[in-house]
Amino acid sequence: MPHPTRFATLRAALMLAAMALVAVGLPACYTYPTPYGYAVPASFDRSWEAAVGALADNGLAITSQDRDSGTVSGRRGAIDVVANVRSQSDGSVRVEFTARGDLKQDPGLVDRVSAAYDRRMGR
Repeated sequence: MPHPTRFATLRAALMLAAMALVAVGLPACYTYPTPYGYAVPASFDRSWEAAVGALADNGLAITSQDRDSGTVSGRRGAIDVVANVRSQSDGSVRVEFTARGDLKQDPGLVDRVSAAYDRRMGR
């Protein structure tokens, strides 16, 4: 019959060897950090095309476009919608939609134009 202390010593040596193997394998399980996300401001060109497209998506006939001033106008029935596209000092682009005319004909038109713009911009 084996001696109890010899068996305990052998068992302790095997446990130590197993822990050493686990410790050697740990550095291989490195997880790379996730890159930080950051928003890149939309370009004027992309915003301009999205604004013009948003008017067309809602059935407005484009009546005037002046890219230099950043203004595009569309008309449907008795409602005129104007999109103003402006570059900001921080590099971002601001787009604003306004409507005038008989808004009772279609009170949600500007909201739908804005939603179409957001879709075209991937928002």
